[in-house]
Amino acid sequence: MAERAQLMTIVGLLEGRYGELGSIAGRNLEAWLSGKVRFADEEMIGLHLAEEHVDLVFDAFWQVLPFGTGGRRGRVGYGPNRVNLATIALTVQGHCNLLRSAHGDDAELAVVVANDVRQFRDMAGAYRFLPGDHPLLGVSARSLARLACEIYAGNGIRAWFREPAAEMAFMTTPELSFLIAELGAAGGVNLSASHNPPDDNGIKIYDETGSQPVAPHDQRLVDVMEEVSEIRQTRFETADAQGLVRDISGDMHGRYLETYVSMYGDAARPDSECPIVYTPLSGCGLTSAGEVLELLQFPVQVPPDQGPDGAFAAIPFRSPNPEVVQATEPARDFAEKVGSGIVLSSDPDADRVGLEARLDGGSWYHFDGQQIAAVLCYFLMLDPEGPKRRGLVIETLVTTKLLGRIVEVAGDSFIVDDLLVGFKYIADVLSTLDRKGEYHGIRCSPSDLVLAAEESHGVMMAPSIRDKDSTPACMYLAGLHQRLAREGRNLVDYYAAILEEFGGYSESSRSIMLSGASGVAKRDRLMRALRSSPPETLGGQTVERIVDYWDQERFGSFVSESDKLPRNVLQFFTRRAVVTVRPSGTEPKAKFYCQLLPGDESPRSRGRDLLAEVRQQADELASRVYSDLLALLDLSLSPEALLLTDIIDLDRKATFDRRTVPELRTAIERGDRSFEDLLGWLRQEADDLVPGADGLPALRAPLARLAERWSHDIDSPLLEDLRRWARG
Repeated sequence: MAERAQLMTIVGLLEGRYGELGSIAGRNLEAWLSGKVRFADEEMIGLHLAEEHVDLVFDAFWQVLPFGTGGRRGRVGYGPNRVNLATIALTVQGHCNLLRSAHGDDAELAVVVANDVRQFRDMAGAYRFLPGDHPLLGVSARSLARLACEIYAGNGIRAWFREPAAEMAFMTTPELSFLIAELGAAGGVNLSASHNPPDDNGIKIYDETGSQPVAPHDQRLVDVMEEVSEIRQTRFETADAQGLVRDISGDMHGRYLETYVSMYGDAARPDSECPIVYTPLSGCGLTSAGEVLELLQFPVQVPPDQGPDGAFAAIPFRSPNPEVVQATEPARDFAEKVGSGIVLSSDPDADRVGLEARLDGGSWYHFDGQQIAAVLCYFLMLDPEGPKRRGLVIETLVTTKLLGRIVEVAGDSFIVDDLLVGFKYIADVLSTLDRKGEYHGIRCSPSDLVLAAEESHGVMMAPSIRDKDSTPACMYLAGLHQRLAREGRNLVDYYAAILEEFGGYSESSRSIMLSGASGVAKRDRLMRALRSSPPETLGGQTVERIVDYWDQERFGSFVSESDKLPRNVLQFFTRRAVVTVRPSGTEPKAKFYCQLLPGDESPRSRGRDLLAEVRQQADELASRVYSDLLALLDLSLSPEALLLTDIIDLDRKATFDRRTVPELRTAIERGDRSFEDLLGWLRQEADDLVPGADGLPALRAPLARLAERWSHDIDSPLLEDLRRWARG
């Protein structure tokens, strides 16, 4: 009775505070406490029923975790809007039902089940109010993968699984894609949240081609999942004994590796005297990129503390994302110790690649995904000492336009450059070529693929692997780096020479990170505002043309509900740039991409000066666009807060402006504390910005700018100390 009264109190608070969405959250909460939801853990949810947890309860129960680009991804926790045993089980059972409806109840079916290394430890402290041994603590991608195997077995579907008896084993996303086709499986799943922080997890679903389904096929999966009423499960040990869980042999893994070893051939002779630093960012990549580099006899050095670790403890901000500049800072320090001028990296499921190159003066240059794609495309097609390949290049609509110019100059080649964002659309081009032998007038075979790329550090080169893979990028970049080192050059010089030849292309991508249901509302409000009152200027440039991918007259009718989300894209064309805005499908986040195009005249600057000039222009454009988009939400951030990394959400950036900046100025003006004390206080402030990690490095750029601005009206030794620290 007491718990029922608590429940009614919480339901009332939800409705009072959040209106209709609060009512939905209340109904979901009651359902998950009713005992009807398998694996719901009613006891732990019952401990949420206190007024101080209302906001958490709302965010965890107001919706079912969305099914986005091929799967579900989000925070681990209790409730339908979290990753947990219940949401994973419902997703896998839905996949089973779809496979059975497609192939029949009696068909012999198999799937491949993969997982990465992550393990939930509640770094952000969301569940400090629960017992210290509550059931979700320690839940890993591996344990969720074992649950998936049990559910497939319960539905009579064999699960191929790496080392079933091992407590910890893992497989990369691209190897999963490869093995689905190699084993003739009907599909597969990967338990992974890719490059997200360790408090997140997720599940990605693959079809029989080894790719994630596109509309309308993904809609059928969503529809089936919503109709799941019963979860069928066989204990793992029983399933293993019955042959419904099968080990993936080392021979199969060897075939995946050989795909790239044979592709590399003699592209660039490995040099045993020129070390290559590679870091898997504490993920799975040592079994893919790491092993291929070693098989090709590159002298690979791996930072000793960055092997598989589900907490990503050695990675700054615990953000194992090659897009984040700071993620490879420890690996760069290691590279300096071993005398290497390159750091290659991959994210935890090893599908994204990162690249850092050391300059002559000892500083490091971070390549973004656009630059990596351009370097690889030029090397593969136009480099006089490269493979000189001709064929098909594929990119999404937000990937650098420089690839198109390279393909044009190479000749006897094709480019597809207008795809929606997501590698599944690239894979769909190859599947279409498999079926029809042509794609929108381009007649070729998947075997003609030279390169497929997207802006978020993803590339594909092997048509038998229908997802992005860091491995081929790593091997070619390693070989090119060594060749350039012998010539007294580096990859930065190489890229700058490409710009000299083709003009000042540059790109800058940003994310407006929001939180909770209010963040989803802001995200959607932003897209409505852009459509209802299209801006005449954006980022200080006049908008000449707008393309809306929701325009059904131009791009065709929606083929399903799942077709609407990826097409929720707006492009704004100016004389010198293309700005693309799109919302995330699974998170309260809006992403935008600024593509700077060359002017009519030839670039005046040369080499690294040209590179620095166009990069600054692109970054400044992105900052102005960020401010313009915030203004549509009646929000604003200071120029300093805009310099905070985008893994920090908008609310925390606003807190930095509202609280940290004025308190810091007051402390400096008073001058009554030591710099060590000031730095200690800043560390506490940074901990609020990046929960569960050392966030202090995130403050360097904004504090350097503040120190420069304040130096005009504050004369303080403390300010000078701050300036020196911020500049690193």
